[in-house]
Amino acid sequence: MTRPRLAPEVFALPVDRLREGHYTDAYFNGAKRVLEVKDRHPRVTMQVFQKTDGAVLGGMDEALAILRLCSGRFEGEGSSRVWVDGWDQLTVHALHDGDQLSAWETVLTIEGDYGLFAHLETVYLGVLSRRTLISTNVRRVVEAARGKPILFFPARFDHYRVQTGDGYAAHVAGAIGVSTDAQASWWGGKGIGTVPHALIAAYGGDTVAAAAAFADVHYPETNVTALVDWDNDCVATSLACARALGERLWGVRLDTSETLVDRSLWDRMGTFRPNGVAPELVRAVRRALDDEGFQRVNIVVSGGFDAERIRSFEAAGVPADAYGVGSSLLRGNTDFTADVVLLEGRPCAKVGRQYRPNPRLERVT
Repeated sequence: MTRPRLAPEVFALPVDRLREGHYTDAYFNGAKRVLEVKDRHPRVTMQVFQKTDGAVLGGMDEALAILRLCSGRFEGEGSSRVWVDGWDQLTVHALHDGDQLSAWETVLTIEGDYGLFAHLETVYLGVLSRRTLISTNVRRVVEAARGKPILFFPARFDHYRVQTGDGYAAHVAGAIGVSTDAQASWWGGKGIGTVPHALIAAYGGDTVAAAAAFADVHYPETNVTALVDWDNDCVATSLACARALGERLWGVRLDTSETLVDRSLWDRMGTFRPNGVAPELVRAVRRALDDEGFQRVNIVVSGGFDAERIRSFEAAGVPADAYGVGSSLLRGNTDFTADVVLLEGRPCAKVGRQYRPNPRLERVT
């Protein structure tokens, strides 16, 4: 059965600018112009791949929307210049967002008059590279967390215009929550978050007062989670919030800076690395909550987490219930490449490239 894809309208593409080549490398626009002026219409097969084994594909539905809405050519001059759509003249096969990839595996082929889509290569490759980077990184932390929720929190570390697609890429890779409404918009979700440090500051540094005010406004529609590192005493602050908020407190979030050692560990140092959100800090908070009957209060940890660190927490049995992951999800390399590999159905590729059929590809109609 054909798997569903997001409708092109979801992406709110700047169609006119894309058709004009505004976001395209100049040499692709130049090549398209040569073909049009010389009235040359080579039928090619363009093949797209990347080189990271185990990458998780993201951005394919967006790339297909770009091809669907922006393939074609302008005809005429001046006021009589009109856009002639080219999508129906192309044959496109593609994998799906969320598919796991092998290195060099073909993820997309475009067959047709090269002049109809030459101006889009920069754009669809950029989309695939960016979204696959996010999907791959999120899948790695999801797998490391062994089923525990991953909260996608890198919005503050990048330009706001990337949020929508990045959030969807995280979603298809298994992230449970995202932090902005924009990140959740493509699947109709909402952003989630905790009581922030700034609100605590607005309440004079009183974490309990800020958390209670937050709960007054947002409970029960929101799982109220209090940041508890303001006073660098996560145990005491977690207990104070649990006592004050009762059933309204869903969880506490530990976000201690890597340059600090939490007060609750000061008299226990010597046999472990105590700075930041250390495993012993999480255990101390869990014990304190459990001892006072707050077993239902969840512990979210954040601050410098990546797949390796999450894996080490899980291997050590650290009692974290969810992981907030930020800037590490924006790092890495999953660059895509596109090559013409067939011309008029015959091999025609630069040295080192060849047509690589992929039975997993699905015809896009």
